[in-house]
Amino acid sequence: MKPSAGSGPVTLAIMGCGQRGRAYAVYAQQHPERCKIVAVAEPRPKTRARMVQEHTVDSSLTFKSWQAFHAASEETIVTIGRRLADAVLIAVQDHMHAELVEAFAAQGYHILCEKPMATSIPHCLRIEESIKKAGVIFGMGHVLRYSPYSQAITEIVRSGQLGDLVNVVHIEPIGHTHFAHSYVRGNWAREMDSSFSLMTKSCHDIDIICSWLSPEKPERVSSFGGLRHFRKEAKPTTAGDSTRCLSCPAERSCPYSAKKSNVVYLEPVQAGKTGWPAAVIVDGIADIENVTDALHSGPYGQCVYESRNDVCDNQVVNIQFSSGATASFTMVAYTLLQCERQTRLHFTHGEIVGDMTDFTVTDFRTGATEKRSPMREGGGHGGGDLGLIRAFTEAVRTGRQELLGTDVTEVLSSHLTVFAAEESRRKGVTVDCGQFERKAREGWLLTGKQ
Repeated sequence: MKPSAGSGPVTLAIMGCGQRGRAYAVYAQQHPERCKIVAVAEPRPKTRARMVQEHTVDSSLTFKSWQAFHAASEETIVTIGRRLADAVLIAVQDHMHAELVEAFAAQGYHILCEKPMATSIPHCLRIEESIKKAGVIFGMGHVLRYSPYSQAITEIVRSGQLGDLVNVVHIEPIGHTHFAHSYVRGNWAREMDSSFSLMTKSCHDIDIICSWLSPEKPERVSSFGGLRHFRKEAKPTTAGDSTRCLSCPAERSCPYSAKKSNVVYLEPVQAGKTGWPAAVIVDGIADIENVTDALHSGPYGQCVYESRNDVCDNQVVNIQFSSGATASFTMVAYTLLQCERQTRLHFTHGEIVGDMTDFTVTDFRTGATEKRSPMREGGGHGGGDLGLIRAFTEAVRTGRQELLGTDVTEVLSSHLTVFAAEESRRKGVTVDCGQFERKAREGWLLTGKQ
């Protein structure tokens, strides 16, 4: 695979300028010598204008839709034999990923795709085929792999200094307000609009567990969980017939109020906190007027007990690997911690216990315990967002997929483990992962790869 960029910075086109697109684009501002945003596509006018302004994108490379960028790119490829950028960053809604990956891989773009890979098994298989056929660099938004914290742990795992990894216990405390924002009121609240919550929220948790135990493969998986609390029957009787927080008599005592200062939107904005999550519920700057309007008329002001959500708010996953090693993962909404994973890795000669900021390493042979605090370099996911875009940019510059530490087939494999876990939860059975993948691939071929 040949490098795409010359001596200058790697050029990126961003498809989707929302919270995730912006999180990756920060790298171009911090390191303009390595990365430059040269084109954007975004349907929301104020959100699009903000990205254009921040990265001084030329008006001729500013588009209202990804299709418009794709068409302009096709014309440029045909007329002058070159693409509009070295790579495309896909940060649109989850169900659109396969279509965009397929379209831009065919044009020869290297691709960084936000998680999840896709929302159905056929779409994941389409992505694998598209990337392999095009022979382009592929990065996946499994940002947990790329934080200094995770990479320090991975280095110990790979070194073998604590012996064989036998068991992983990993917990994702989503945070009660974060879950209410994203998975009750937000874009990932209903499976038919996106996917099940284990996929949309925690596919990168399953991925990093699989990566620590690699090259061993998941052999069997079981899972349990459901929607426990965010249902109409759990609504406080004092709320009466109210369906919105701003007019609810129980609002001050509700832990999921869209108004209260210790939760998410209105009062935090009044105090000057205009970042996530308030920033993503409006087009443009999150000010009092815009946020108030959104809470009066949009889904983010709805009562969490009157919303149309249907995805799990708690789930456990158990995995047995081909080596006999085991792993357990818990995803739960009802926590004060927000996405600050708790992890224990148990080896034959020691253990690692971490909280996504610090971790302790204990060697059973010497009895020594050492606390390690990897560098915190800012950005989301403990530096994982910046770590991923940095690795992707360098992979594109050098033409080396291995710099990302994974490839499209490994990404597919961890996603299939997530799909298998969800099948176990729904059917109440233990799923054979190898058989599950064989059936998925065979079914895809039999249906004409649709």
